[in-house]
Amino acid sequence: MHSVQLHYTLNHRDDATSASSKETALLRHPLMALLQAVDQQGSISAAARQMGLSYRHVWGELKRWEDVLGHELIVWEKGQSARLTDFGNKLMWAERQTQARLAPQLEALRADLERTFAVAFDPQAHVLTLYASHDDALPLLREHAASAGLHLDTRFCGSVDAIRALNEGRCTLAGFHTQNHPDKTSHTAKAYRDLLKPGLHKIIGFATRTQGLITAAGNPKKLTNLIDVAQTQARFVQRSPGTGTRVLLDDLLAAHQLTTHDLNNWPDEEPSHTALAEAIASGRCDVGLGIESTARARGLGFVPLVQEQYHLVCLKAALDTPATQALRSVLQDVTWSQVLNTLPGYQAADSGQVQSLSAQLPWWTFKRTKTTG
Repeated sequence: MHSVQLHYTLNHRDDATSASSKETALLRHPLMALLQAVDQQGSISAAARQMGLSYRHVWGELKRWEDVLGHELIVWEKGQSARLTDFGNKLMWAERQTQARLAPQLEALRADLERTFAVAFDPQAHVLTLYASHDDALPLLREHAASAGLHLDTRFCGSVDAIRALNEGRCTLAGFHTQNHPDKTSHTAKAYRDLLKPGLHKIIGFATRTQGLITAAGNPKKLTNLIDVAQTQARFVQRSPGTGTRVLLDDLLAAHQLTTHDLNNWPDEEPSHTALAEAIASGRCDVGLGIESTARARGLGFVPLVQEQYHLVCLKAALDTPATQALRSVLQDVTWSQVLNTLPGYQAADSGQVQSLSAQLPWWTFKRTKTTG
């Protein structure tokens, strides 16, 4: 059994933004970077060039790690392309899956640390706590907002849990998503009806995004909809209960007169789109419901099924606070719209505009109390 130790670094935001564009893992281990480079390049010398390291250093590190772990990592054959051993492949994929599954918790930990340092360096900085359904645009928004002196303390969780956190006072803003104008009898209505109240909550426009089937690269099973998924009994990976995508899946299945029992469900449920994509990329599963941007980032197949609204919601009383006003200003900035629109499947939609629940989610109506003179 080998021990695991964690650490973090503290950088200027410009440096951290530059680094995050190259490496997306919240915790990085140098061995995994070496294995990935060898796997992609097919030789140690090419892997060394890709990483800006010497052949001697890469070769020495791989040998050192083989001694530490007690297993061979590379098939060393003269005149043949370098390739990972079965153990090396398992180690790399296990690390990727763990990274993906732990991403929400690691993101929350990093948000805690960043919030602490933001206040330490600038007591006047606006801090806005956001609990939100997993989304690829929100990390971009956090970086963009920081340049305007707004620190978004972002915690990823399910849509239902995010709204509950808002109602319990654990955050100022919640992020959730729905189909455009969901029906009054939909699973969406059942999930959110008792959590959101007209007059108490206000929606702030954010974006539209595309959800669909994430498949293996090239969509080898030729899946076009959920009926195909059920008929072929493709291994289907589910999102966790309480997530907005799980609610959306129930509505899409109902539209085809299907239920989750008609699917060949993989036993493990994934907490995020990233973890779901990793399960498919590893070959353990064939398909799942997720967002286009995550599929494209992993080089996987994608079949669009629905365009949905990603909403930000706050209590009406929070609309006029400096932090919320700062966020609305950032969202309405044309530069932010340009950044958002570069993300596959995303489009700015009434960003920063205050919207009523009864207009966006039509199952609510105000009951006016009749007064007597």
